[in-house]
Amino acid sequence: MSKSTIITAIAMLGVGLLSGYWFAGGSTDGPAATAETERKPLFYRSPMNPTVTSPVPAKDSMGMDYVPVYAEDASNEKDSAGTVRVDPVVVQSIGVRTAVAKRTSITRTVRAVARVDFDEERMARLHPKVEGWIDELKVDKTGENVEKDAVLLAIYSPKLVSTQQEYLLALDNLQALQNSPNADIKRGAEELVASSRERLLLFDVPEHQVRALEETRKIQKNLHIHSPVSGTVITIGAREGQYVTPKTELYMIVDLSKVWVYADIYEYELPWVQVGDEVEMTLAGIPGRVFTGKLDYIYPYAESRTRSIKVRLIFENPELLLKPEMFAEVAIKSDKIINAIVIPSEAVIRSGKSDRVFVVRAPGKFEPTKVELSFESAGEVAVLSGIEEGDEVVVSGQFLVDSESSLREATAKMMEAQDAESSGSSNNMEGMEGMDGEHVHD
Repeated sequence: MSKSTIITAIAMLGVGLLSGYWFAGGSTDGPAATAETERKPLFYRSPMNPTVTSPVPAKDSMGMDYVPVYAEDASNEKDSAGTVRVDPVVVQSIGVRTAVAKRTSITRTVRAVARVDFDEERMARLHPKVEGWIDELKVDKTGENVEKDAVLLAIYSPKLVSTQQEYLLALDNLQALQNSPNADIKRGAEELVASSRERLLLFDVPEHQVRALEETRKIQKNLHIHSPVSGTVITIGAREGQYVTPKTELYMIVDLSKVWVYADIYEYELPWVQVGDEVEMTLAGIPGRVFTGKLDYIYPYAESRTRSIKVRLIFENPELLLKPEMFAEVAIKSDKIINAIVIPSEAVIRSGKSDRVFVVRAPGKFEPTKVELSFESAGEVAVLSGIEEGDEVVVSGQFLVDSESSLREATAKMMEAQDAESSGSSNNMEGMEGMDGEHVHD
């Protein structure tokens, strides 16, 4: 076979292939080819971050091609804007968990650090009524518990001695005038005895020593000072042999069977607390115990440095476990809402403008829904509007769903803008045709 023959054969084969390709291409210029040609991407999105888009084909920092997004992939007339459809297998693989909205009661809890202190209404500061010298201290240690009317100390006071003398003279005078025929003189003697005795009592001379003075008719050098209340001795202001005056604070005694606890709450928490709210308290120094009290008072001013408001709590302390100056953690339970629709707080996607959740409308179908929230407590939040009892909401993985939803919503808005632009162009063309028709008519 000659060289020219081989060249001729190759040329004929090429012409045949070109002819076949031509006819084959012509045969595929049907509806499918037309649809493929008309199916143009709206835009391109990053395969790693769906929120990053581009109007033209591009590559990300890792060299991966952007994924084209088509109109039929981005919109669905039956679904609201932002509705996401995910294959159930994918839903399970990305760890999407859901919870059912339930109707129950919820209580808002305000937590704060607190400090235990004395009950100011159960404090007693003891001062002598006269000047004198401390002759004997019966209670000489702080921290001791004393009962009401217990003897605290004995004091020698010249004024008390002279007052005893006056009382004894009044008693002798009354005895001498007991049989006087003059009623006015007898009545005057009785009034003098009564006023002398009253003066002793006003100087805090105990009743039993006054009776002993009346029985023995002997002046006592030292007179006792008794405790006015039951409680714990917090401070002792004098020692044996010390000269004291009414300015001297001898003792401070506090009844610790009930204590006050001070806590600071922030300004935004103030509307949620009120007097009478139940309070639970725990202390590191008393592990395993939860103390229950109530909110007794809200102070009418704020702290200038912390911008917080002080509240006073009351707790019973029969075992004396709560000691002043201990630090504690308190939980104020307030504003109980009954029959509220409650969902886990982690289901809420919070933004600056609104809060929303994803509601499961069908297997693999998630619809974003705006919600109005109320109180939040113990990982749950009350919903005022947006969802109904029994609705199933996404609890975990919702941020992946939200990213896809935001992308689809943006795509839908782009399509609406394109449709509006096309509609406007058509209206303009019709208007121009109408104008031409009128011109011809004229």
